[in-house]
Amino acid sequence: MMAGKSIPADVKHQVEQIIKQFNHEYLRRQRRAYTARFRGRYLYLDRDEGMGASPICRLEYQGTIDDWEFAIYKYSSNRYDPDEHWFPGEELLDGTVQGAMRAGLQAYP
Repeated sequence: MMAGKSIPADVKHQVEQIIKQFNHEYLRRQRRAYTARFRGRYLYLDRDEGMGASPICRLEYQGTIDDWEFAIYKYSSNRYDPDEHWFPGEELLDGTVQGAMRAGLQAYP
């Protein structure tokens, strides 16, 4: 883990392109889209379904574009939980941003 290390600008740009492509391939007909928020070493993935963005998950940057630590957003406790591993779609997690978005679609259809 790279404690305290912010996500580099080039990685942020790559993430934005990954999200744009994913939205185009999987969500454009459904009129919803993932959006990104960056804070320090965290990438927050929200999904806008036409009534504003809702939190889905948080990814923690580990130093490469394909090895992120995942935390699902739990509406029951109103927080991100990196220790929650029992939710629909968790088997789709593979350390990538795409895997996190696929898992998010299963966890929060």
